[in-house]
Amino acid sequence: MRALRARLSHQHSARPDPAPSRLAYRLQRLSLTPSFHRFLRVGLPLIATFGTLGWLASQPELRAEVQARALDIQAYVEQRPEFTVHMLAVEGASPELIDDVREVLPVAFPISSFDLDLDALREVIAELDAVADVSLRVRAGGVLEARIEERVPAFVWQTRAALVLLDANGHRVAPIEARAAHAKLPLLVGPGANEAVPEALQLLQVAQPVTARLIALQRIGERRWDVVLTEDQRIMLPEEGAVRALARAMAVDGAQELLERDVSVLDMRLAERPTLRLRPAAVEALWAIRQVTLDEDER
Repeated sequence: MRALRARLSHQHSARPDPAPSRLAYRLQRLSLTPSFHRFLRVGLPLIATFGTLGWLASQPELRAEVQARALDIQAYVEQRPEFTVHMLAVEGASPELIDDVREVLPVAFPISSFDLDLDALREVIAELDAVADVSLRVRAGGVLEARIEERVPAFVWQTRAALVLLDANGHRVAPIEARAAHAKLPLLVGPGANEAVPEALQLLQVAQPVTARLIALQRIGERRWDVVLTEDQRIMLPEEGAVRALARAMAVDGAQELLERDVSVLDMRLAERPTLRLRPAAVEALWAIRQVTLDEDER
């Protein structure tokens, strides 16, 4: 019996312990945590990806081959017919401006739409004097469309060097060769006239009673205006309050018809003392009348 018990005791002590080891227990617990699952889903793929990329980057031959294949794929996509631009269409511009746009635009068609820098092209077109605003887009059919807002001429500006069209803001529109081509537009004369276009517009509104006789608005010394009329007449306006002074002159002329007389200059530069300058013939006639009056008084 003792032998049997000893043998049974030995067999019992030789069986392995079914309980997990401490390391296995910790690993089992770790595998049940959410952070471990996130690592398996996100962290492990990222490590594998960056490891592979790092290994490829360390191989010059493989890196060069990958870059070459990428460039080939890019070139294939960019040269597809659906991405090719064949022509330029200009909307909202006069024929002359369309010719200018086509001349300055540095694009040789056909060209891939991926090679077009629309912002740079827009800046090139916007530098043209006659262009107030422009938008560019590539539309279906391989057409580069330029939609232009063209400046509207409001004045002819005469300088010593040339005749220039100005818009209502005083911005250059285009040079012209002859005044007759734009005879209906009012004429501005003198240096600095383009800087005072808003005031010139107000003066034209006030000068409507003499519009039929108006030749030009002349800028004097880049600081004030003269209203030049037919029959060698002019109205001299002050530096400040020119519109108000011209309104007074129009009121006086409407009441007393000053500009219908032998007046060469109506000087409104001093608000408290407007001055008339007569024509030489009128001055001589006035002196003759005074002389006759003096002779009669002496008798």
